Amino acid sequence: MASDAPPHDRAKARGRGAGKAATSRPASGKHTKADSTMPDRRRGEGVKFVYDMLRDEIIDLALPPGKAIDEIQLAERFAMSRTPIREALVRLAAEGLVTTLPNRSTIVSNIDFLNLNPFFDAITLMYRVTTRLAAEFHRPADLPAMQAAQAEFAVAVRAQDALAMIATNRDFHAAIAAAAHNPYYEGLFCRLLDEGRRILRLYYQSFDDRLPEQYVAEHDEMIAAIIARDIDRADRIARAHADQIVSQIRALVHTDRRREIAL
Repeated sequence: MASDAPPHDRAKARGRGAGKAATSRPASGKHTKADSTMPDRRRGEGVKFVYDMLRDEIIDLALPPGKAIDEIQLAERFAMSRTPIREALVRLAAEGLVTTLPNRSTIVSNIDFLNLNPFFDAITLMYRVTTRLAAEFHRPADLPAMQAAQAEFAVAVRAQDALAMIATNRDFHAAIAAAAHNPYYEGLFCRLLDEGRRILRLYYQSFDDRLPEQYVAEHDEMIAAIIARDIDRADRIARAHADQIVSQIRALVHTDRRREIAL
């Protein structure tokens, strides 16, 4: 996953690493062990770059469900060999964003609309359970993570940056799940949040990426209920939050968009 270090710190780290490699080469010109690690490091950065780009394009629906992924075209697009492309696709497959078919070709995974109702049941339950438990069992050290994620979410909403909204919304609810101190619930909820990223993209699209401020305020209300250890209020807010998202997506999916054509 992405490093938590700021970009300028990562750049400094890369500069320090490069300096060490340069000074470790003897006068004879032979490569030392430090030099031999350089291609691996660059390949790792290439994998992350391809992964980040494709993940964002899939979540943003720029790469629609069912679209074929051509390794050769990607290698030409990113100006790199097919090895980091394949490694990036393996990561995306592990997240359920791409699917490898029996003929070894790869496509963008379909959104499973047939199982949308069971998904809604599960994620609504996890919203409620994790928020209730966070209100009951959180520790003071748990609060900064959810407050920071909420601040970043609010910035993303104001910027109408859908991908940032999806990422920071996930971070916010993951921080609440962590504060519940049940690793099984946390793991399940994070998996559901990850699986639902493209569905959440449709949700933000239904508002033209202009999410009403009241839904940002709901996050603040959740935090306040958790801090107050008001378990019932935390549950009510989480349930209303989930219900609104589910209702909006159901209305979007079931909207009759047929046009009357005179024959």
